[in-house]
Amino acid sequence: MSAVVIYSTGMCPYCVRVRQLLERKGVHYTEHRVDEQIDLRHEMGTKSNRRSVPQIFINDAHVGGYNELAQLERNGMLEALLSDGSA
Repeated sequence: MSAVVIYSTGMCPYCVRVRQLLERKGVHYTEHRVDEQIDLRHEMGTKSNRRSVPQIFINDAHVGGYNELAQLERNGMLEALLSDGSA
């Protein structure tokens, strides 16, 4: 199983959707709350070149935000990415 990391905040509706999608699929993830640790926001921006949340990484590869993750799911590509790291 792949390593999944999400940068999020507590109140962001798209962050909630990401968590729900991953939990429905039974995917374990590590969540970094940028609203609780401000230095993580800088880390997220450096890694993703984006400032908005959520930002999702699978096996250290930047996937994007919720819309990109949901698109992978709709296209049937998320499962392959999660299982072996390739899409």
